[in-house]
Amino acid sequence: MKTKTLYFGAGWFNDKQNKAYDQAMEALKANPTIDLENSYIPLNNQYKGIRVDEHPEYLHDKEWSTATYKSDLVGIRSTDFMLGVYLPDEEDVGLGMELGYAEGQGKYIMLVIPDEDYGKPINLMSWGVADNIIKMSELKDYNFNQPRFNFYDGAVY
Repeated sequence: MKTKTLYFGAGWFNDKQNKAYDQAMEALKANPTIDLENSYIPLNNQYKGIRVDEHPEYLHDKEWSTATYKSDLVGIRSTDFMLGVYLPDEEDVGLGMELGYAEGQGKYIMLVIPDEDYGKPINLMSWGVADNIIKMSELKDYNFNQPRFNFYDGAVY
């Protein structure tokens, strides 16, 4: 049943992002409809295995930056879905770009929001590209074999 792959858009640059990242990964590991092994996780696919959270000096390296960026685009194009871990109080420009690119590629786009933040206002553009926005607690049971549209319960800004 693990038939769908996804691009995992999520930050990992502070404690709140890391907590949401880890919660989403645990939920995806438990989700019977996601083939996580063949999905694209940007943190696991940085150029030459160099993680900028461990080596921030590579943010100034044009070869690393270009190759990592281009690889992420391939990741979006080559997977079935775009999943964005969205934190309403921390708008992520990188995630915004990934969402826009996924929209341009015709991908189904799901945003997942930590339960404690669900219902808070979110950015109009992120809201607009999302086909569905769910609570983190719903991710492990979401059937990606039957994607559906749904409205977000919160407001936009």
